[in-house]
Amino acid sequence: MSIQNEFTKHAKNYNNNNIIQQIIAKALVRDISSPPKTILELGCGSGQVYKNINWKLNSYYAIDFSSSMCELHPRNDTIIIECFDFDSEAFFEFLKSKKFDMVISSSALQWSKDLSKLVSKLSQVTNNINAVLFTSNTFKTIQKITNTKSPILDEESIKKAFLNSFNCEFEKYTYNLEFENKKEMFDYIKNSGVSGGNSLSFKDAKKLYQKYDLNYLEFEVIFVKTISKS
Repeated sequence: MSIQNEFTKHAKNYNNNNIIQQIIAKALVRDISSPPKTILELGCGSGQVYKNINWKLNSYYAIDFSSSMCELHPRNDTIIIECFDFDSEAFFEFLKSKKFDMVISSSALQWSKDLSKLVSKLSQVTNNINAVLFTSNTFKTIQKITNTKSPILDEESIKKAFLNSFNCEFEKYTYNLEFENKKEMFDYIKNSGVSGGNSLSFKDAKKLYQKYDLNYLEFEVIFVKTISKS
């Protein structure tokens, strides 16, 4: 299953399964010192970033590749919702002749097929990017037990992609999300979208259920704030 289909499939349940995403979206907005008036958000989902913004905006462009997610996003006179894959030529065409005070993204850019290219394109429309991305160390114990590779970019790849176009500040954090039992934990993995559509085989799922002895899931995120263009 593709990443896009994964998020579309679980769109209705997403707000009940994105606890970590909500925490980091709130932290991302809280860290903005000079509130921008025009914002482009990539991977807007159901609006977890927008719901934390408490200042007046002139325009807010909300972008997501899942039409089901876009349907869940808040709407008002300042919000423009567009359904785009942010790696697509259609999106890059959309960016032409536009300018934004800030580009924001929470728990989305780690899925980019060419993050360096995307950041380069964004550098043409803004001087300021505030983003938070999951790293490949998310679910690291699961990967170790099942001998699988994360579909998410690693920390160094993320840093390199941004530093090709900007001077940046980076902050890395780890979160542990606890569960009462393994069923709840596995249901979370299935419905949260963080797995990116990489389904385990029955054999690996059985092995994981037997050998995973933690009562929590591991998440690692990196906050990125651009300072100036490089």
